[in-house]
Amino acid sequence: MIKTLIFDFGDVFINLDKEGAMQNALNLFKLDAFDNDMINVNIRYEIGKISTSEFIDFYTSKFSNLSRSDIVSAWNYIIKDFPKQRLNFIKNLAQSGNYKLILLSNTNDMHIDFIKANVDFYNDFKQCFDKFYLSQEIHLRKPNNDVFEFVLQENHLDPKECLFVDDTKENTDAALSLGINVWNINETQEDIVNLFEIKKALF
Repeated sequence: MIKTLIFDFGDVFINLDKEGAMQNALNLFKLDAFDNDMINVNIRYEIGKISTSEFIDFYTSKFSNLSRSDIVSAWNYIIKDFPKQRLNFIKNLAQSGNYKLILLSNTNDMHIDFIKANVDFYNDFKQCFDKFYLSQEIHLRKPNNDVFEFVLQENHLDPKECLFVDDTKENTDAALSLGINVWNINETQEDIVNLFEIKKALF
């Protein structure tokens, strides 16, 4: 029996344009692929090991023709709309009291600040969850097993009683390896609001 629902944020609740953002960044940087130092800095930023200022300084130093606002705009390009029906879905779940609700997201200060500024119901959304874990704050990120072990241990959860929903297969595979039930949602064809229809065998 599922007692705890663990949700990713991007492409589960808020829509992202991952491919578009990557191409936009590559065009801006005039690169065919991200350099290793860029990948490493992005990961360090995502787990809160460097500040926003340090992150932007890295990119403006590496690409001296670009301004700080260029970097911020490119970084936030990925974030799109947040359909209201998904807010209603999680609010109804929270009001039912039937499940412990946890958000587990790989994210960072700039993205959260952008969302707070552009999604007027962000605080209502956040308040629906019993726990709201952002990689920048807990210094752990998916798909590493330690982030799932952290969530299980801190909340005294039995993995067999948890369902984890994420659009990235690497993340759901990691959770599955620890005995957590998973839904690798296909954001192009499926919507979180249909959770109980699509995964009805688990409930």
